[in-house]
Amino acid sequence: MKDDVVALAAELVGISSLTGNEGPIVELVSKRLIKDGWNVTLQEVSPGRANIWASRAGGGVCFSTHLDTVPPFLPPRKEKGKLFGRGSSDAKGIAAAMLVAADRLVKSGEDRVDLLFVVGEEKGSDGARAANNLSATSRFLINGEPTESKLASGAKGSLRATLRTRGRAAHSAYPHLGQSAIEPLLELLPTLRSVNWPKDATLGDTTVNIGVIHGGSEANIIPEHAEAELMFRLVSDVEEVKSKLVEWVDGRAEIEYGSYIPSQYFHTVEGFETGPVAYTSDIPLLSAWGTPLLFGPGSIHVAHTPDEFVPVDELRASVDVYERLARSLLAE
Repeated sequence: MKDDVVALAAELVGISSLTGNEGPIVELVSKRLIKDGWNVTLQEVSPGRANIWASRAGGGVCFSTHLDTVPPFLPPRKEKGKLFGRGSSDAKGIAAAMLVAADRLVKSGEDRVDLLFVVGEEKGSDGARAANNLSATSRFLINGEPTESKLASGAKGSLRATLRTRGRAAHSAYPHLGQSAIEPLLELLPTLRSVNWPKDATLGDTTVNIGVIHGGSEANIIPEHAEAELMFRLVSDVEEVKSKLVEWVDGRAEIEYGSYIPSQYFHTVEGFETGPVAYTSDIPLLSAWGTPLLFGPGSIHVAHTPDEFVPVDELRASVDVYERLARSLLAE
């Protein structure tokens, strides 16, 4: 395994692995791990896509992150102390740091180390859901997402919800014959900010984003349907948010709930800087892999953007942090 984490990260970033098309990067990483003497299990998630589980003695610490990225593919480039490219921050730089840290631990004689690289995290987390059915033996799971090199104390959860309003179609020249579905939705949505959503002393405020709006079919037809897709970032029990949403809607729209991930608090280790994060991860879906921790170089603020990057010095330093974290946990 390359011990230059920056070169390895650039190599991984240079392989397109958009969600659903992770096959080439899975092949490269798994072959490297086999060559370096790991016991490698490829768990097929769907045709051409697989999770990678690399193990040795087991019973210790598992490093885990995802190999897929959001579109579009952006090739790697180094500039002004930063490694740019899709996945540099989220999460191929992290994968590279974990690979190098695990290799160091093994070379020092510590073989209670596992690696779990999953597919599909950016869209539905089908890889993590499948991985939780593997026969994991680790006591601790160090999951990797960009936390700005802080050990995450907790993470907000998420809830998707769709609001639908219905009307009656008519020719737009005769609006009195129809009923718009769009107008009541436009009246409803601006009042969303007035709701007193739950707060948490550690995780902060519940937030909600109106991410997608659909409505109508043609400008000359009174619209008979409209909908808005909402994404909540949760800091409390999901039922409290659902109750407030139902009260706010007050029968003015239909509500359909989508995917849900609960908020969580994570294990922390003395001597490491900590702080909460607002995004979700695969951790709630990997309950079989041990007590969870969350750590990674880079910032979520640049993830998914055209200028995604990870600072080179921070990436190099993260290898040492992963190694120290693992040794601290193995000593518990």
